[in-house]
Amino acid sequence: MTPFIEDEDQERLILLEIVSKKGLRVLTMEQLMRLQALVEKKNYDNNKKALKSKMKLLEKISYEIYNKEKGGFCI
Repeated sequence: MTPFIEDEDQERLILLEIVSKKGLRVLTMEQLMRLQALVEKKNYDNNKKALKSKMKLLEKISYEIYNKEKGGFCI
């Protein structure tokens, strides 16, 4: 029997899959903000490595949001 996946977890996984295949740049501002909220919500306190990855991802998402707001391009 497969465990039940909540709608928010499923949405987070779908957005993360897009990011892993195509990068953050392909996401719209709305998707970036939603992903940021979903990742912030997820609790990784029991896994140090996952928590570190979460923090790095949140940094990248914030940077991409900043660039989209300013209309700039990142390299």
